[in-house]
Amino acid sequence: MSKILIVEDDVAFCTMLKTFLEKKEYDVSTAFSGNEAVPKIKKETFDIVLTDVRLPDTDGIILLEEILKQNPTTQVIIMTGYAEINMAVNAIKQGAFDYVSKPFNPDRILQTIDKALNEKGTKTVTPEKETKTKASTTTKKTNVNTSFVRGVSDASKKLNEYVALVAPTKMSVLVIGDSGTGKEYVASSIHKASKRADKPFVAVDCGAIPKEIASSEFFGHIKGSFTGAVNDKVGHFEAANGGTLFLDEIGNLSYELQVQLLRALQERKVKPVGSNKEIEVDIRVIVATNEDLSHAVKEGDFREDLYHRLNEFSIKVPPLKDRIEDLMLFANHFLEESNTELEKHVVGFTDEVLEAFKKYNWPGNLRELKNIVKRSVLLTQVDMITLDILPNDIAYASHNAKQTYGLFKNQNEQELILDALEKANGNKAKAARMLAIDRKTLYNKLKQYDISL
Repeated sequence: MSKILIVEDDVAFCTMLKTFLEKKEYDVSTAFSGNEAVPKIKKETFDIVLTDVRLPDTDGIILLEEILKQNPTTQVIIMTGYAEINMAVNAIKQGAFDYVSKPFNPDRILQTIDKALNEKGTKTVTPEKETKTKASTTTKKTNVNTSFVRGVSDASKKLNEYVALVAPTKMSVLVIGDSGTGKEYVASSIHKASKRADKPFVAVDCGAIPKEIASSEFFGHIKGSFTGAVNDKVGHFEAANGGTLFLDEIGNLSYELQVQLLRALQERKVKPVGSNKEIEVDIRVIVATNEDLSHAVKEGDFREDLYHRLNEFSIKVPPLKDRIEDLMLFANHFLEESNTELEKHVVGFTDEVLEAFKKYNWPGNLRELKNIVKRSVLLTQVDMITLDILPNDIAYASHNAKQTYGLFKNQNEQELILDALEKANGNKAKAARMLAIDRKTLYNKLKQYDISL
């Protein structure tokens, strides 16, 4: 299977192209900037790289040089939505295989890719390169469906930076966020990027444990220690030994259990219920909450010493409404998951559905989006998810949603453009993504309203 890397900062277009090529049985990876693409190019050998001529942090010419430096046999196809043919021609002179102008029809891009692969076949590949390619392909298959969408919005980038920063340390982490934002995923990401990655990751929902058996659940018990204890039980602390213990909704713990938890964390020892023997444990603790624990401390509902013990480093997971640039990345990810789970082959979403998604406020965050996409995949009988499949509150979401700009259907589009540019600190590519339009359209609007930066 030929490996293709798409480098494109237009998230919706990139995702659509990825889906299209995967259906043609290509192994497709994506990157939304030059900085994101370079590590992938260094790590894997791609047969084809499709890269936009302009990227937020570099351009296709500079990236072309890096690609050919790392993998001389990789065929590079330049994509451009601009009237800058000279730049594309210059790229070909410097080693690119060809260029395609956006918007391009599917047959044209497939012909260009096939031609590039055929010509690549005439080039000599060393055994070392061949081995590297096979190893990369094997790794890709092993990791399929195990990764989660990282996101490209500023909020997601900040979140990912914090995860990367704290993961290698031994610090306890407090993950804060609304319900459904993906706090357990953040905790799991920290564990996977830590030195404990090959050890257990034990997730515990503190709100689902009855008070009467909480001590047994956390610290275990020995047979006969209380009525119903017919066997020895290993508690969560011992089960996570050497690894990471994730305590979700930590604010639901009783005051008594908070005392026991603090002692276990300080002494690194636990004593099963009914036992006189202490068990040493080496664990890292990550906790999560959707409430204000500092307020609970002030109210006397949560121990201050435990709070500070757990809050060595805090990470706030942003709600989906603050990650609007990531919306379709997550939606398409959940679409692929749902197709696999439900054994269906839904291709994507109609324009009306995309519009409705962007206007909706998503109070249930990623969990709600995942459930809606899964429900839609189950209900749809055609290739595309249509508006009539969605629940009414999403299908007819208000046109006045604060996070949605609704360009072309709003009389104040000039103000919306200026607002987007301000929020994007003048970055036109980022502003275009926020406005859900391509960059060429934004440039035309800037010219229309005589907006200069």
